[in-house]
Amino acid sequence: MRRIVVGLVLGFAVASLTAVPVLAQIAAGPADAAAAGQFISTLADKTFSVLKENQSKAAIKTKFRTMLKANFAVDAAGMKLIRRYRNQITPAQLSAYQAVLPDYIVNTYADRLINYSNAVVKIERTQAHGSNGAVDVFSRIGVPGRDTFAIIWQVERGAGGRWLIGNVTVSGVNMSLTQEADFSGFIAKNGFDALIDMMKSVNGKSALSA
Repeated sequence: MRRIVVGLVLGFAVASLTAVPVLAQIAAGPADAAAAGQFISTLADKTFSVLKENQSKAAIKTKFRTMLKANFAVDAAGMKLIRRYRNQITPAQLSAYQAVLPDYIVNTYADRLINYSNAVVKIERTQAHGSNGAVDVFSRIGVPGRDTFAIIWQVERGAGGRWLIGNVTVSGVNMSLTQEADFSGFIAKNGFDALIDMMKSVNGKSALSA
């Protein structure tokens, strides 16, 4: 069951972490809170609708990749996950990292999600998060007959006023900080180039098994 949560969160949420431009510092009102909740509900419905289609894993991954590009700021996500090392890497290393990140996210978690096409995301409530217009969307995700997990989606307005997921907390665990810590630990032990090679390896293996 935990794989469902990790797959869902990192497959289409961690990829959406983004630095939102500073706008008027006004707390979200009831209409914004409702819209943020609907955004999460619709996105979840689209994700699991893809999983239920009678298509190959390769076709499903292609659709996931399209969803990432259409809905999330992948480059901004990547910058957050490696921010401790941003001043230590070259432009070439950064470009290589950004090039493999979308496929890495899709390939790492798509196989897990495919096995749980009947998972359900239930929106429980929403509330303003701070004074910058962000909204916390409280939900639960699970598969009928199994345990469920509480997830809080921090949703923010991005460029052009579009809703974007700014962070996700699963059962009290901050997923952005967790993924950043994983990347940082790997880089500290193996180096930044090794991180890119690892991501390429995951992408390559997934391509062979699709």
